[in-house]
Amino acid sequence: NPTTSVDLSLPNDSYVSVIVYNVMGQAVATIADRYMTASVYDFSWNASDVPSGIYFIHAKAGRDVAIQRVMLIK
Repeated sequence: NPTTSVDLSLPNDSYVSVIVYNVMGQAVATIADRYMTASVYDFSWNASDVPSGIYFIHAKAGRDVAIQRVMLIK
């Protein structure tokens, strides 16, 4: 199953971007890129169009940044 979900807890209203990068630093998917109100969000990434490997999910909300490493095995 090439789909994974990403949870994001946003304590304040802010502009949010959630982008998936490969190990070469190239953006392969944009999961979110918009202004959001404070809440808890659940995003899905369908990775069926990218090869197996390691990817980095980069989430930025205001000044806060979180990076999660994921391994995709098909």
